[in-house]
Amino acid sequence: MLIKRQVYLDNLLVFKDTQVIKIVTGIRRCGKSTLLEMYRDHLLATGVKPEQLIWLNLEDGAWLELTDYKELYRVIEKRLVAGKMNYIFLDEVQRVPDFQKALDSLFVKKNCDLYVTGSNAFLLSGELATLLAGRYVEIKMLPLSFKEYASAFPGKQDYPQLYKNYLYNSSFPYTLNIKRHQDIKQYLDGIFDSIVLKDIVARKRYADVAGLERLVRFLFDNIGNLCSVKKIVDTLNSSGRKTTIPTVDGYLTALEESFIFYKAGRFDVKGKQYLQTGYKYYAADIGLRYNVLGSKPADLGHMLENVVYLELLRRGFEVYVGKVAAAEVDFVAVKEGETAYYQVAYTVIDTDGKALERELAPLRQIKDSYPKHLLTMDVTPPVNYEGIRQLNVLDWLLAPAFEADN
Repeated sequence: MLIKRQVYLDNLLVFKDTQVIKIVTGIRRCGKSTLLEMYRDHLLATGVKPEQLIWLNLEDGAWLELTDYKELYRVIEKRLVAGKMNYIFLDEVQRVPDFQKALDSLFVKKNCDLYVTGSNAFLLSGELATLLAGRYVEIKMLPLSFKEYASAFPGKQDYPQLYKNYLYNSSFPYTLNIKRHQDIKQYLDGIFDSIVLKDIVARKRYADVAGLERLVRFLFDNIGNLCSVKKIVDTLNSSGRKTTIPTVDGYLTALEESFIFYKAGRFDVKGKQYLQTGYKYYAADIGLRYNVLGSKPADLGHMLENVVYLELLRRGFEVYVGKVAAAEVDFVAVKEGETAYYQVAYTVIDTDGKALERELAPLRQIKDSYPKHLLTMDVTPPVNYEGIRQLNVLDWLLAPAFEADN
């Protein structure tokens, strides 16, 4: 089943035929290669000739021996069509050491339009960022949104059940082609092993694979909880196997670089400043969380918080955890100089109304005029509490971004 990733496709089209390298990053199997295939099909449908397209999947067996950037450049240069624009697609380019030098050499040619994918954030760090500064745009890709996932089931209106499936069966696109959950689990095992063993252990040359996996389990089990490196180290040490702050700090960086976890820092709403202490980790896919932790109970509110966090990233926001005096706002979302606040709760329905008041209280302490939202799974009409909009979160996830965030 093929889900059209229109938002990402539109991002590529904006930069078509421009002197900028398009770099698509994201966790393994989130759909980067398929996106480039969709874009390639669009080019062919709009008059681009097949000979103008150069495609190298550098994890394909045909190219595994291509490990030199000079040879990479020569392979591509031989295929260039003179006098026409050439569209060059390099999938998982980080496999080739010093690949950025080949990109730089191709970039200066006026008839090369470059598209690159990678599964590691270090793709855009260090020498590459320096060498290609101002010459590339990063398109950050995530697994399927709930809206994209629901589009695979046209006519099916049982969105609460779809949401449960979305969490449990994963948001990775290919899982839609797998019928049995035990087969989905096997597929997710493969993704997890590829990330941990190939993207992290092999690249970083870590010896303590068990220690890294213990950290991953901790992060999956603490989605939505404030953390610090010291707290993580103390918790892991209390389980019997010793580790250190530098070791855990390195592991955390590697997990972020492989896009399996995203870190949300804290923002003091009243002081209008970013805080250096405390942060939360959110998973790129909740299905991986269930796969790693098995039948261990999940906090449904924190799982929903995770979904909302990723959706805000998809909509182009920078996302922080908000501090309001001693209270907390789940998310402060910032985009193009504008701010919006989001509080997330699975339900605020109880017998005495205290749950609703507890969720509204932090938002009420914010005195600026930026939009404030309370998102819940409760099936109620939209309500406005003195400027705070309560919305059904599934309606918010399914709505066009502009309507949902205004």
